[in-house]
This record gives sequence, C-alpha cells and structure tokens, in this order.
Amino acid sequence: MLTLTAMITASLAYGEESVISLFDGKSLVGWETDEGKPVEYGWRVEDGTIFRSARNGPIYAVGEYGDFELSFEWRIAQGGNSGVKYRVAYYPKGVWGNPSWLGCEYQLYDDEGRSTDPKQTAGAIYALYAPNDRKKLKPVGEFNSSKIVCVGTKIEHWLNGALVVEADTKSDDWKSRVAASKFGNAHCFFENPRGRIQLQDHGHDVWFRNIVLRTFDGE
Repeated sequence: MLTLTAMITASLAYGEESVISLFDGKSLVGWETDEGKPVEYGWRVEDGTIFRSARNGPIYAVGEYGDFELSFEWRIAQGGNSGVKYRVAYYPKGVWGNPSWLGCEYQLYDDEGRSTDPKQTAGAIYALYAPNDRKKLKPVGEFNSSKIVCVGTKIEHWLNGALVVEADTKSDDWKSRVAASKFGNAHCFFENPRGRIQLQDHGHDVWFRNIVLRTFDGE
C-alpha cells in the first residue's frame, strides 16, 4: 500500500505545489502570538534555530493551512516536553470544557529513561495515537528530522525517515479515542479543514530549524 506521502508525490508529478520556508534562520518574521502580534519575548533566534528561551506561550506561523506536508528538525533539552500543533483552531469549550486553541499535536519528548503513556512520547499524535516500533529517536543533544502530512482526513507522522503514526479522522477508531481523551468536550475536534501551525511552549528548552511547508490546497 502506498503511503499518503507517496500518493501526494505521484499526484503532483504533473501539477503544482506551494513550498514555503517558515523560518529564514535569522529572524522570527512570519511568526506571531495567540493574538496575532509580533513575537517579542520567550522565543528567539539562536545559531540558526528558533529557540524557546523563556515561558511566554506558544507561537504560530502566520496564516492558516489545510492540506500540507510540514518538515522540520528539532532537538530538546534533557527531560524536555514540547510539540508542534497543526490545524489549530479556537474552541469555546476545549480541554476539560475550558476555552482553548487546539489542534493535533506532533509530540516532541525526551523519551530516555522516562516512564510515560506511549501516546505521550516523541512522534505520537499526543494523547491519541502512540508511535509504532519503526520509531528511532536520536539522543538528547542531536537533531531529529520530522514530517507531518495532513491531507483531508488522513494524517501521517514521520520521524527520522520512518512512518511512525497513521490516522484517519473520519474513522470510528479516531472518534472513540477523541471521546475518551481530554479533547472529548471540544465539539467537532479537528474537523476544521484549515487551521494554524503552532510551536508549543511547555516550559522546556527546545530548538527548531529547517521548517518547510508544502501546501496542496492552492495556498
């Protein structure tokens, strides 16, 4: 069976796509806060990376995106926890019924020597799907290569060249997992066809570089 990535590549062989670099390696131009304001604190550029330097909330790529492939490299501090969220939208009743900006999350995590729910480890769709046994995570201090593919209702998470998670948001399995999770109160969670891309601030040091977005929906 072809992966979603392979099907996209085949379908674009004679068509067009939009490729966007979300980070120029020098500035935070193109990134904004929850309120759509410039990023002035908490995140900075360090040695060609976007570095979360202090607790001040997540940041978002300017714009909303639907069908896309997002590739990026990341490393995280020892014991660290972060994530990349996508198709993020505002839910008046979100996590535990509280107003929240929510989306699916590609979990970034230092797995080494830690006991946690597999659905909260690196590469997971946070709280919903654990990575499979093809997952190979690099040691703390080294950069990992990740990719998120999101087309229609299909999702793929890739880690260091391996497809580690697949999900379909229209499936009964997806719906039952969401209902049993902390997102159960968020009406129509992740049913929005477009949304924001977020780098999460979870209070730990994390670095990002080579953030490239391919869009397939005419944007």
